Amino acid sequence: MFKQIHEIVFNGQGGYDWNTIYNMPIWLRRFTYETLREHYEKQNEAAEKQQNMLNNKNSKEVSRPNIAPKQPTYTAKAPKK
Repeated sequence: MFKQIHEIVFNGQGGYDWNTIYNMPIWLRRFTYETLREHYEKQNEAAEKQQNMLNNKNSKEVSRPNIAPKQPTYTAKAPKK
């Protein structure tokens, strides 16, 4: 019970005070706790997804095009006598 109260007050970002949550009906406190928990889980998943996208974008290697002129190939010939 006290953990739920703490989590709601702490993660409620100033929207809840300890007395209000303590005196709240149990079913409403559980609903509020679960709603906050789901909100922060979705927020964390979105942040992780964005971080993974950034990591994947940065990890791709860029290949340089081969723009050097093609060197002629020489075949060795036997010297004339």
